[in-house]
This record gives sequence, structure tokens and C-alpha cells, in this order.
Amino acid sequence: MFRIKTFLFLLGLLGFALIFSVCTSSGSGYSTTALKNTSAESRTELPDWVRDPYTKYDRQANVAVVGSASSREMAEKSAMGNLVAIFGQNIQVDEKVSTSYREAVMNGVTANWSENTAVDTVITTSAGLNSLIGAEIGEVWNDGRNTYFAVAVLNKAKAAQLYSDMVRSNQTMIDKLTNIPQAEKNTLSGYARYQFAATIADMTAPYVNLLSVIGGPVPAFTRGDVFRLEAVNITKAIPVGLTVRNDKSGRIQGAFAKALSDLGFSSGGSNSPYLLEVNITTTPVTIVNNQNKFTRIELKADLKDTKSGTVLLPYDFSNREGHAMQEEADNRVYITAERKINAEYAELLSNYLSRLLPVK
Repeated sequence: MFRIKTFLFLLGLLGFALIFSVCTSSGSGYSTTALKNTSAESRTELPDWVRDPYTKYDRQANVAVVGSASSREMAEKSAMGNLVAIFGQNIQVDEKVSTSYREAVMNGVTANWSENTAVDTVITTSAGLNSLIGAEIGEVWNDGRNTYFAVAVLNKAKAAQLYSDMVRSNQTMIDKLTNIPQAEKNTLSGYARYQFAATIADMTAPYVNLLSVIGGPVPAFTRGDVFRLEAVNITKAIPVGLTVRNDKSGRIQGAFAKALSDLGFSSGGSNSPYLLEVNITTTPVTIVNNQNKFTRIELKADLKDTKSGTVLLPYDFSNREGHAMQEEADNRVYITAERKINAEYAELLSNYLSRLLPVK
């Protein structure tokens, strides 16, 4: 009897243990399954285009790329930047060139030469701007937490038409700028035309490169270096008259002549269309309680259009030098002026030429 009770007791314990074990196992199995289901639902909610934009946008017809960030605006910029990066250096414009072009647009210069108003509002295709003409944000998705995803899309057919039109429009503008008589060409106005034509060509080159990348038709196109070289040739054909009053041993004359020569101009000639007129005044200076002798030089140099008499580029400065002998003070002040001209004038004139914009 005792054995039977003991057996029943042990059997009860075993049953309880089995029940407890089953319950515990069932609980663990449910938790694992629920976790897996939650994970699967998250993957299902993630749009396919986030992993691969070409699941939504036909690869043959579009270029598409995804970007992500902590805000919608930044995600869209990220997507556009990634789209630009696909084309790499081929569509980047030198910042100096793009700045020069934007200034010309703001000053209304392009309106004088363009038949296409779209040129006036052109968006530079550089990585710095994270933008491409014709590109659009197709979709934006938020994961419900802190990440936004956006896809930037460039339709190849639309882009091909748009960029082909831009190239042709810019080429027409270049033709208008450079189709001038020889007499008009060999002037500073002609130089400005060819310099600006080079800038437009530099701005157009990325459009041509992008067309080649997307497989679009590439219109006939001349590179900017061709026009830039011709601008250099124009300076060589422009004589600039040079007169210097009150020079000493030809120092100032030589300094200005060198600056002109460094930029390709020839100096001299009685019938030059341009004249660099230099006037120098020197005066002795006495300084109280100083035994040295001093000389002050005042120099004024005006680059003029001889036909109109207009001053194109003014340049002036004053300086003072001293020595025990007045003659040596005079000599030193001219040497200092010569060095200053050598250090400054060529760059000043070069900057002036680079800022010249053609006027119709």
C-alpha cells in the first residue's frame, strides 16, 4: 500500500513537471515566433526602391539613386548629391567659371546674346550645388523613427532633350559673340567676347559629357580652350601706347612695358587704340628733427581708350624714401616705385581683363 502511494505521488510529481515544462516551452516558442514575425513585418514595410531604386524606375529609361538622412530635406539633398556623384568629375564645373557665369547672368549679359531665356536661369551641374537640371525626387519614405529615404531620378529621354537644347542654345550664343569683323575682333571688346565665349563653352562642357554618359545625341561643340587661346592671340594683336612723364632712367617706362608684355600686349605706337598714360610728380620732403633728406613720389597711370578718351583702368599710388643725400633719396623713391609696379600692375590689368564682359 505504501509502495502504491509512493508510486502515485512520484507519478503526480512527474506529471506536474511535464505540465510545467510544456507550459514553459510553449511560452518561449511564442516569444521567438512573435519576434520573427515583427522583424518580417518591418522588412515588408520597407519599400523595394529603398534597397534597389530600379525595382520602381526602369533602368533603361532612368538613372536613379537613393539617399538617406535624419530629415526629409537632407535625404533629398543626399539623393541629389549621390545622383551627381554617379557622373563624377565629368559634370563638375570649376567654381571660378561658374561664379563668373552667374555674375554675367545676374548682370543681364546673357540676355543680350541668348535666344533661349532658359540660359538665364541655368543651374550649374556641379557637385557643390547637389543638383542636376531635369532631376526630380521620385519618392520619400520614413522608417517611423529617425531616418528618411529619398530617391532622385533623372529620366534619360527628357534629360537628353533638355541638355541637347542647352548645348545648341549656348553654341548659338557663342557664335554670336565670336562672329565679328577682324577690326572689331582685335580690340578689348573683342577680347571680352572671346573670353566670355570660353566661359560659356566651359559651362556647356558638362552638358555634353552628361549626354555622352546617358547615351544621348551629342551636338557639335567647341571647347573653351579654343576661344581662350584666341583671346590670348587678340592681346598680341592689340598695341598699347605708353607715355611716361618725369621718368628717371626709364625705370617706370620699363616696368609698365614689362607688365603689358607679360599679358601679351605690345607697347608703343602713335596710332594705338589704347594708351597707358603715366604722370609722375616728385617733391622733396623735410621732416622735423631728422637730418635725412626725403623725396615723395606720386604716380598716376590711366589706361585709356584713345577713341573715346574713357579711362578704362586707373592706377595710382604715393610713396616716400629718405637718405642723407637728396639725389639718393630721389633715386630710391624711383626704385621703390619700379618694384611696386612690377609686383602689382600685371595682376591688376589681368584681373580687369578677366572681368570684362561683352556689351552688345
